[in-house]
Amino acid sequence: MDAATAAERLAALGTERVGHRFKGLPPDAGDLTLAELAAERRNLFTGGFTTPVLVLSAERLQHNLDLMETYTGRHGLAFAPHGKTSMAPQLFRRQIDHGAWGITLAVPHQVWVARHFGIQRVFLANELVDPASLRRIAADLAADPEFRFVCYVDSVRGVELMDAALTEAAPTGGARPLDVVVELAAGEGARTGARTEQECAAVADAVAATRTLRLVGVAGYEGEVPQADQDRVRAWLRRLTGLAAEFDKAGRFDGLDEIVVSAGGSAWFDAVAEVFAELPTFSAPVLKLLRSGAYVSHDDGHYRSRTPFARVPEEGALEPAFRLWTQVVSRPSAEQAFVNAGKRDAAYDLDLPFAQVVRRDGVERPATGVSVTKLSDQHAWLRTAPEADVEVGDWLGMGLSHPCTVFDKWQLIPVVEADGTVVDCVRTFF
Repeated sequence: MDAATAAERLAALGTERVGHRFKGLPPDAGDLTLAELAAERRNLFTGGFTTPVLVLSAERLQHNLDLMETYTGRHGLAFAPHGKTSMAPQLFRRQIDHGAWGITLAVPHQVWVARHFGIQRVFLANELVDPASLRRIAADLAADPEFRFVCYVDSVRGVELMDAALTEAAPTGGARPLDVVVELAAGEGARTGARTEQECAAVADAVAATRTLRLVGVAGYEGEVPQADQDRVRAWLRRLTGLAAEFDKAGRFDGLDEIVVSAGGSAWFDAVAEVFAELPTFSAPVLKLLRSGAYVSHDDGHYRSRTPFARVPEEGALEPAFRLWTQVVSRPSAEQAFVNAGKRDAAYDLDLPFAQVVRRDGVERPATGVSVTKLSDQHAWLRTAPEADVEVGDWLGMGLSHPCTVFDKWQLIPVVEADGTVVDCVRTFF
């Protein structure tokens, strides 16, 4: 797909009507397009936006994009941030514009979204054995010489299923082969991936026996290392790079212009950078592909406590860009209050939301003495200590944990500047 078509499709997102489909938007803006609403530069607090409403900080979003571009460049890493975090093509484009090699995805539907909006390099960090999806990928590869697609394989059976589907798609041969990387499991009892180097070699042999697949490297996910710590993660990463070196020595990558070695979630990318820097010289240049995705929004819980930047503060610091604005709708006792956001609005799989600020009459102050104890479908239960100052009608701003399950609860997310001005709307596709 050419750049002009991709730009047109992104721009077309702004032509959607506010209507009734999107949570938190001003009721009086129903006849506006999303682009027209953004152009009005309404204030989040005085411009008719309703609660609950999830917003992204414009400044913090930009900071995080800049920081990871600098970090990956400094460490000689290619970057394919995991798009399943946001499933937001507008953010995909900004990530590409900030130096990303491509976008990592997890399932076929996500690939179709990315392709519709012009993403030309996709790393599927998962096995793919569905015939219909493989036929679609094969058709895309045949139609677009600039499209690069790489996915995992971890079993001989999986290779056989892929080969059968791709052979059916191009029975006479001649089609561009589909690029695959052998996935090394993070350990016994971990998630997907071949468990041993011997099993990895058998999978590589199976790939070599086909005409439909091409082995281009090795990959895995260090976040699944059992009882992960710095030493265990580094040890597994050295297994991964050692596997790549053995494959290269055995001639498995002969004829390639580039060898792919990929790892990297959002909790251990410092270890990935360190171990990938130790890679020896291979028979072809190595694409050291990092796949961290949560950085784009960061968070106030899980990743705030686990970010590698806490271990290497001299490299910078990510900033949590999400805030969920809610409203106090009930204050039945001195020890309890309720706001109008719950499981339908806030992630809760790793941590409950964090009460951060109270806003009343245009003034914000810390939410001292306020904590979230439970979520119902459309309510958060608040415990209010004696020092808490909250009353019905107050807006309560809450921090959230785990971006992957925050984004997927919102089809549309306003982007807000520090003074409350809404400057954009990010559309998601889950």
